[in-house]
Amino acid sequence: MDRRDFLKTTSAAAAAGTRTLLSAPSPNPHPDLIKAENTRAGASFQLTRMMPDDAKSYRTSLIEGYCSRQSVKAGEKLDIFVSTKPAVRFTIDIFRMGYYGGAGSRLMTTLGPFDGKEQRVPEMGEKRLRECQWQASTTLVIPADWPSGVYLGRLTTLPDTADRPYWQSYVIFIVKDDRPAGILFQCSDNTWQAYNRWPVNESLYTDPRAAHAPGVSVSFDRPYGKYIQIFENPLSVGSGEFLLWEYPLCYWLEKEGYDVTYCSNADNLDPANLSRAKALISAGHDEYWDVRQFQNVKQAIAGGLSVLWLSANDVYMVTPFTANAKGDANRRLTRETCYGEFREEEKEAYAKILGPFENPGPDERDIIGARTIVPFNGGGDWTCVQPDHWLFEGTGMKKGDSIPGLVGWEFHGDPDTAREGLEVIAEGNVWAGGTRLGRYAATVFEGPGKNIVFNASTIFWNQGLADPPGHMIPWSHYSRPHGPDERVQRITANALKKALG
Repeated sequence: MDRRDFLKTTSAAAAAGTRTLLSAPSPNPHPDLIKAENTRAGASFQLTRMMPDDAKSYRTSLIEGYCSRQSVKAGEKLDIFVSTKPAVRFTIDIFRMGYYGGAGSRLMTTLGPFDGKEQRVPEMGEKRLRECQWQASTTLVIPADWPSGVYLGRLTTLPDTADRPYWQSYVIFIVKDDRPAGILFQCSDNTWQAYNRWPVNESLYTDPRAAHAPGVSVSFDRPYGKYIQIFENPLSVGSGEFLLWEYPLCYWLEKEGYDVTYCSNADNLDPANLSRAKALISAGHDEYWDVRQFQNVKQAIAGGLSVLWLSANDVYMVTPFTANAKGDANRRLTRETCYGEFREEEKEAYAKILGPFENPGPDERDIIGARTIVPFNGGGDWTCVQPDHWLFEGTGMKKGDSIPGLVGWEFHGDPDTAREGLEVIAEGNVWAGGTRLGRYAATVFEGPGKNIVFNASTIFWNQGLADPPGHMIPWSHYSRPHGPDERVQRITANALKKALG
């Protein structure tokens, strides 16, 4: 099947499976579940001791691991695969991430100790694929009383003598559920994996042909290596990109008592997952999507779902899911092409960066309101242009007022001005590397059910919501956000008030 046939097939399948236009989610039987969960005692999830293999390495072979699934429900089994070099016993502390009185997580259980062993690093296969086939160190059945959320497993070695240090890293997984909820928090785990260079230098960006070469694959069956962009944060190793971009939003939502449930990118291959929520939130850096996700979200918006893009560079690369070598579904991503139709004046600029891409993907502006443009990245201030808009109620912002450093390191521009009712509520300049000028645009439009689609237009948005324990404020292109800002918090609250009705 060629790419255009693939797009037609997945579009038809998605349209056939989506909810009836303007149907409402079922009544929520547990609207205070997350509020009650956050009254429980918190604990520190943070790593204390982590050491990369060397100064240029993305991994820590002292102890590293991965999970058998991106997301899992209560009652289902999750295999956890761990390798230690040298062989040494270890434990796994499982934390649920949230607010918990400011601690940022709750300790759910401690597993082990287990006998560790060194597990084989796979050879590079077709499409530059590195896919582990490790033996499971333990199998966890998710308890019935574990709420949906993002869970970190803190791996810790147990030295055989008192004079040796212990070492740590993380594994990460999502507990999902089927309950109706106000907010569906979609983790951007496709993008975590796309940038993952474990074990040596194997991501979707490291093909020697070109940084954006098509036909490269990555597997979820491998540990998450050290994050590679913007800042040096080895104490997040194994957590994907969650602690960097998404954790402040998780922390803030749960602090404010919102009714939120969590899912992976792959979970939205099922349109029923979207139909149970009033609002979907895309968090941080949500670049890599299967076309079926796009079609499902587009149809859900038509059916009354609100979407908040508290993120940027979203829905940019077409990366279909496929099964791993064992036949487990949705464990590989392969970069195919780009979303969106390029303007004639942009084609040369894109070709220099992306290489020989075909471009049959749908226009991401259909579900966002704007899109990624050249230059891709940079930094700037987030500047109000419509102070009388309901989004700015209670912020005190006037036309031309800015939130310093909030735009970056990637953003959206080229708003879909042909769409009836689309409004640009913030816009301005972005400087890439301090020299190349770009333009961002934050937008909002209404769906047919008075639902909204809000595009904040910056990966840095959630930095303005909270600065929880274990989080680092990023900077890039000679600019940085300043951390929590009451205006960002109020704009987000206004958007959620409208989205949740």
